Amino acid sequence: MLTFCWLFVLLMNRVAATDVSVTGCLHKHTDARYRAISGQKFVVSCDPPSEDPASIFSSSHLQESWVQWFWQSSDGEVTVLKQNGNSNLTLQGNVLWFNPITVQHSGRYICVNRGKKLPCVNIHIVVQTEKMAQCSDKLLNDIKLLVGQGTSIACPGKSCFGNLSHSVKWYKNGAKVRVRTDIRPGLKIKHNKIELRSVYDKDNGTYTCDYTLTDNNTKWTMRTLIDVTIISKPTINPPKVLDPSDVRTLEVELGKQFELKCEAQFGFEMSASSSMRWLKKTSKNEQQLQLKRVNPKGLEGQIFSLVFKLKEVAEEDLSSHFICLAQNSVGNSTGMFKLRKKKEKALHFLLTLCCTIIFLLGVILGGTLTYWHWIELVLFYRNYLAKDETLNDCKEFDAFVSYAKPETPEANQELYNEEQFAIEFLPQVLENEYGYKLCLSERDILPGGAYTDDIVNAIKKSRRAIMILSTSYVKNEQALFELEAAVNAVLEDKTIKLILIQFESFQKPESLPQKVKKALRILPRITWKTASSPTANKQFWKKLQYYMPVKHKRGAQDKWFSFPHLNWTMCFSVKSATLLRLLRLDSL
Repeated sequence: MLTFCWLFVLLMNRVAATDVSVTGCLHKHTDARYRAISGQKFVVSCDPPSEDPASIFSSSHLQESWVQWFWQSSDGEVTVLKQNGNSNLTLQGNVLWFNPITVQHSGRYICVNRGKKLPCVNIHIVVQTEKMAQCSDKLLNDIKLLVGQGTSIACPGKSCFGNLSHSVKWYKNGAKVRVRTDIRPGLKIKHNKIELRSVYDKDNGTYTCDYTLTDNNTKWTMRTLIDVTIISKPTINPPKVLDPSDVRTLEVELGKQFELKCEAQFGFEMSASSSMRWLKKTSKNEQQLQLKRVNPKGLEGQIFSLVFKLKEVAEEDLSSHFICLAQNSVGNSTGMFKLRKKKEKALHFLLTLCCTIIFLLGVILGGTLTYWHWIELVLFYRNYLAKDETLNDCKEFDAFVSYAKPETPEANQELYNEEQFAIEFLPQVLENEYGYKLCLSERDILPGGAYTDDIVNAIKKSRRAIMILSTSYVKNEQALFELEAAVNAVLEDKTIKLILIQFESFQKPESLPQKVKKALRILPRITWKTASSPTANKQFWKKLQYYMPVKHKRGAQDKWFSFPHLNWTMCFSVKSATLLRLLRLDSL
């Protein structure tokens, strides 16, 4: 209760303070005097007068709570001006709009702005008819300009009060019009007119022209306003229905409300002859459901929408056609909706669930088949689509074969199976069936040379190095040398790859070099299962072919493989020629 009393006291003090300020303004001198022509649009702001203001009013709604307007008629009565929808007087921001102003609006206007240091502004407005103001021309406060054309905007008030030659100040939407090519190219103010070399869309707005006239040593501001609307040439095309663009079918539920929305694009038109309508067409008749007049004023056309609500979808609506018709003075276009009964949710859910399960099973089955037959898929791709890796790579052999060779006649019988696998099984399958060329030291390395150099050179001439690992292999010094040489060659030449075949289980000796241990630990192995026939273990040979280079066995290439020394000689010649050019450059 106490809080309410304090609020009431503060409110009464504010009202009293406002009354005091208004009373004081009535007895102070007049701050601004305006002349206006009856029947014209007019505006005045709650700002103290200035010689050359950058802006004559502000329409910001933030100031509305601080501004209060009063009007004193010729008989001295003071009236508080309030917003009234039925009046031609509008309060907006710190601005008082008259649309239009009449002779009855003459009088004194007091504006109190609690947000300003100046307590109030005293404004005197005199409104006269065109005859009283001796206007020589009919005043037009609404003009239309054609976009893209050159024109000028004249001040209507210049034809009044004896057509005196006064300098006119121009404002657009309250801000002063400035001649600046960077802001508005092609604009000039000449002979008190705004000259436009070419009209743009942004030239739309409310223009205010002020000039000063003197009557009995009293200065008045003559103010007139012009609403400028930029127009375009009327369209030569009929409207276009955007949605539905042709015929669309929608699912509905019987007995439920449903909305049909149509969107259409219209070209610019001055007349209001454009329209949109909904039609319902049945097998018996056609009836109009809804009509909407549209007035496209956009320079590049305008999109309008029309929504029709079906309060309750009936059975007959499912056999009807709902047509959206867009029409202007040039022609028309249509779009159509058809309705169908929505499927039962349970059935729809069941179908969706079944399709999802089938899809998932297909993905799982496909993934499983791909996993188990990955090697076959890769080999199929390599045989028909992949590029041959053996062309022009300056390699003589497809693979160098390393196995444990018997050091004594007694050990020959122990290593018979391993040696048979290396010199019989591998060539029989890889060379005879797959077309690869292997490097076997007993067959392809001529005796008499330095063994270590011959082995290293043979590995470098090969694309792969096949190591047949066993207990005898890791105990054989010659075999371990070949393994280490192959690991070194792989590290130096990225085109050489190591293929490890585990012929039998073995224990890695601790004396192996670190890089050889690492290679045995990280590289994959192919396990050989003992068999009497070389082709009995089919999965083994598929895996081995998977790690071998891609090589196409064709007639022309088979002839080339019959003369591998030509390929090696050509590569040697290319390398020799390159080395010779480098030596010549060094000599220079």
